[in-house]
Amino acid sequence: MSRIEYLIGKKAKLNVCLSPFDNQVIEFLDDLSKNINLVNKKGFTDVQAFSFFCRKKNILKLKSKHDNENSVRFGLGILFHITPSNIPTNFAYSLIFGLISGNSNIVKVPSKQFEEIDLICKSINKVLKKKKFSKIKQMIVIVKYEKTDEWTKKFSLISDGRLIWGGDKTIHEIKKFETKAKTIDIPFSDRYSVSILNSEKFMKLSKIETLNSIKNFYNDTYAVDQNACSSPHLILWNGKFFNESKKKFWENLDILVRKKYEPPSISVIDNSSRLVADLMENKNIKSFKKFNKSLYVISIKSLKNESLIKKTKWGFFYECNIKDLNEIRFITNKKLQTITYFGFSKKYLKSFFKENNFNGIDRVVPFGQGLNINLIWDGYNLDKILSREIEII
Repeated sequence: MSRIEYLIGKKAKLNVCLSPFDNQVIEFLDDLSKNINLVNKKGFTDVQAFSFFCRKKNILKLKSKHDNENSVRFGLGILFHITPSNIPTNFAYSLIFGLISGNSNIVKVPSKQFEEIDLICKSINKVLKKKKFSKIKQMIVIVKYEKTDEWTKKFSLISDGRLIWGGDKTIHEIKKFETKAKTIDIPFSDRYSVSILNSEKFMKLSKIETLNSIKNFYNDTYAVDQNACSSPHLILWNGKFFNESKKKFWENLDILVRKKYEPPSISVIDNSSRLVADLMENKNIKSFKKFNKSLYVISIKSLKNESLIKKTKWGFFYECNIKDLNEIRFITNKKLQTITYFGFSKKYLKSFFKENNFNGIDRVVPFGQGLNINLIWDGYNLDKILSREIEII
């Protein structure tokens, strides 16, 4: 077989199956959170967010929402996690979902080197050395190997569930591998996301409030090179002050991007090529503006001619004016995952989406919460799907 590197758990037996939200798992995650806070010297924001997620207070909050003490539930058994190559902390969240739901876990991390992955794995290894977590130690295997069918086939055969994060092509390929008859596949496929802004509310913001909203948008997008499925690619402007609000928004974002963002060299060529292709092929383009090498804004005339907004990265955005939110129907389909918003009340949005049964949309969250992963993701209630219930009558 091809070479495989065990980052964690080479000798783990993977024979432990717990109830969801087991107390030992909660204690382990809390200790992990504390350790990560100590060693995250570079202040990786995505690692900080993961550490925050693992806090005992947060896990207990999730338990209060999802746990049913009257049911008898256990994990499915062994989960195999195939995680994406472009989001370094995704593997850690996937692992946590497996642990919270009571499962043993084999997690394949990207073969590409990420400091964030090394940092989190070192913290996990350190916490697992504590005797009180001997049971958890048998539930975690983290591996790295080049793209090959050999190990994926082997792990697929022994798994009771597979969490497959990746593009549609990757998911179709992995689904071809033989599994046990009852193995459950949870695919997290290609998705895209959009933002909606109330231009009137945005124009009323003070300077500090404006900077905070821009920072939140930045964290949803540039913090992950706009690679996350929940990072918006299309910005929809609603209200009376289209031109004024756009100017204020993009100019402030431009300032922040120039200060903070360091794009990979390939992004310049990629964004330039995308712009040229759009200008040549897309008749729906109204105008465009390049603010800097990492901020391109393409204004489109109408959503009616856009069956699917292209997924972009490295600060390439489309925008469109809409008279009311009902125009979202032109772009809603099973590929639309998240809508991040600014200037709309939660009460209004809840009523609006309840009245409009759109074909798609899994999440509607405020600016700054686009990357906040949770037990309900892509429409899946993970702690329920990844556990089994024993019926007792």
